[in-house]
Amino acid sequence: MTVSKRKQDFPILFQQVNDEPLVYLDNAASTHVPTPVINDLVTYMQTSHANVHRGVHTLAERATSQYEAARETVRAFIDASSVKEVLFTRGTTTGLNWVARSLGELVVEPGDKIVISRMEHHSNIVPWQELAKRKQAELIYIDLTEDGELDMADAKEKIVSGVKIVSIAHASNVLGVVNPVKDLAKLAHEVGAVMVVDGAQSTPHMKISVQELDCDFYAFSGHKMCAPTGIGVLYGKQTWLEKMSPIEFGGEMIDFVYDDYSTWAELPYKFEAGTPNISGAIGLASAIKYLEEIGLDTITKHEQELVEYVLPKLLAIDGFELYGPREARKHTGVIAFNIKGVHPHDLATALDMQGVAIRAGHHCAQPLLRYLAVHSTARASFYFYNTKEDADSLVESIIAAKEFFSDGFI
Repeated sequence: MTVSKRKQDFPILFQQVNDEPLVYLDNAASTHVPTPVINDLVTYMQTSHANVHRGVHTLAERATSQYEAARETVRAFIDASSVKEVLFTRGTTTGLNWVARSLGELVVEPGDKIVISRMEHHSNIVPWQELAKRKQAELIYIDLTEDGELDMADAKEKIVSGVKIVSIAHASNVLGVVNPVKDLAKLAHEVGAVMVVDGAQSTPHMKISVQELDCDFYAFSGHKMCAPTGIGVLYGKQTWLEKMSPIEFGGEMIDFVYDDYSTWAELPYKFEAGTPNISGAIGLASAIKYLEEIGLDTITKHEQELVEYVLPKLLAIDGFELYGPREARKHTGVIAFNIKGVHPHDLATALDMQGVAIRAGHHCAQPLLRYLAVHSTARASFYFYNTKEDADSLVESIIAAKEFFSDGFI
């Protein structure tokens, strides 16, 4: 089955929106869930649903077996060394907050430095701001080049002695660039800093090996890779996780509770307090198997072909303003833009009237948009189930919307 034929697995895409065929181009926010993953979730809920761990009855053992099998699926998918390094979370935001809270308390002292970049999502800014305030540390931003790539010369000047944590997005949710996190990890480790990676926008689109990247932590979300919402993963090197303290407390994460103190369970459970999102983990594992059946390299290639096809057409539109590199080969499937004289929210509304779903706003990246000197942008984002016909619909709908705001009709 070709990549484009996979669209048949997503019934939600075959509907009319405002009497027009739906063209879904908001994949950087959330992707859709294919029928095979939905079927696996239904099967679990109908045959095996129960609380995990400790239960000795059959359903509990079935649920536990599937939940822990999901952890192994994730481990293999990201090439972690051990399932002890795979923590289930609610999503990327939760994972980054756990690291900022627990690792931050462990390694950051007054006067130390934390390094992030100008292109970060709020989830990879606010936790570090709060840590810097708590610990009287300094938060430093790596600047960008003129075309929106990470300025590695600036990175080398800022990742120096005194830096304790470097936290960078693997791929930008606005600019569509992929950052050289392996090189950044080398710079960080040379000065004794910990390397944290926000993998929300990279994990669904390319093959990931946390060992090859040599990052210390890596966080990603299921809902951006064909899994349900509310499930994510935090990878952490075992040596760091063993040193870190949990930040949520209660059932599941304890070893023994005495009257005045408690001891913690072994990894990975000491970080997973309370009943976990069992169905979410099983759904994530199913989604991973689905993506691996297609092939992550195939997905990367398909998205690159779509960007190479659509970007020149978009750049040819009069008044089209692109944020990020103009070279298609430097882009993921994320394209942020504005049309001169048209507010991005108005544009997104006009496109929705034509059945084309894009996003408009600050994309949880207000510091980046201030850096770019814009208040908001429109954003189209492609995934493997999108086609060249979808790309054409985007171009045609923008042109029609532009004419409407100039002449008053679509």
